[in-house]
Amino acid sequence: MIECRSVSVVLDGRTILDGAHLAVGRGERVSLTGPSGSGKTTLLRAIAGLDPLAGGRVHVAGRDVTDLPTHRRGVGLVFQDNQLFPHLDVAGNVGYALRTMGTASGEVARRVADLLALVGLEGFGARPVDRLSGGEAKRVAVARSLAAAPEVLLLDEPLTGLDAALHGRMLADLAAVLAAAGTTVLHVTHDLDEAAALSSRSVDIRDLQHGGARVLATDEVLPLRMRVLRDGTPSRDPRYPEDDLDGTVHLGTVRDGRVVATSTWLQRPCPAAPGERAVQLRGMAVDPALQGTGVGRALLRAGTSRARRDGATLVWARARDTALGFYSAEGFETVGDAFIDESTGLSHHLVLLRLAT
Repeated sequence: MIECRSVSVVLDGRTILDGAHLAVGRGERVSLTGPSGSGKTTLLRAIAGLDPLAGGRVHVAGRDVTDLPTHRRGVGLVFQDNQLFPHLDVAGNVGYALRTMGTASGEVARRVADLLALVGLEGFGARPVDRLSGGEAKRVAVARSLAAAPEVLLLDEPLTGLDAALHGRMLADLAAVLAAAGTTVLHVTHDLDEAAALSSRSVDIRDLQHGGARVLATDEVLPLRMRVLRDGTPSRDPRYPEDDLDGTVHLGTVRDGRVVATSTWLQRPCPAAPGERAVQLRGMAVDPALQGTGVGRALLRAGTSRARRDGATLVWARARDTALGFYSAEGFETVGDAFIDESTGLSHHLVLLRLAT
């Protein structure tokens, strides 16, 4: 129902989103989590057409809506401040979209009454919005967003500002309303308990960009290296001498709090092209249960993209012969004869990828 493909957003010269991928199925409720400033609201605004894309495409219900204005995308929006129209009463706010669509007045009244009942505000239609409590205003905002039966509802921390008791009641009610409506929902929050209560699935915004690549600490990559790269070899040491050098970057894909793919990148001349600005790739490892699913490919592309942005013209690696097919499919060429790696006893080849500038 929602599909973001390599979405990038640059605001005031600063990259907020860099190649984000996201898919939300029809009727699915997904919470988008992550620290403040990580791009959660920006992704919602990009889907809604409120922030322009620097790259990528957005699809809603199978349609490419990237170049469509907000009102033609089939999305409903609820933001933190509710954004109710102060000059309209509750019924006027809820029925606003229906009236702009030319819906008959009798049908507008029926739909408004149904929605107010759905959010627990029967009889509130004539009430001025400035006489609503915080929780009531948020219910009206949700009802208004559902009025035009949007294919997708985008919620940006809609319960912010409520006291703990009201937050708990509103959260339960909102989850019930959305389940009853069967609406596809993407919900932004920094509260993991709220995400668990409202949605069937949560994703961290940092796991969406460049196939989920994020920078990891050295100790986070060692367990996967041990399981994948040292399994069945004479060496039991998954560390590299360069692991903690300045300029060494460990990239990883994290799912459910677990590192499922990792790679290490450091600036180092390539033996086959000593005059070029090169980055060496070391320690490429993917959880055996996810090999062949594209996780490793996405991580490799994230690293090469980063190397290109840093000015490198070449990426090289000492690849096990069993991985040559993987590297070849990604454009690497094999150089020179095979050699035996002393730490593993396995046959390797030098592979390199020239980066387009």
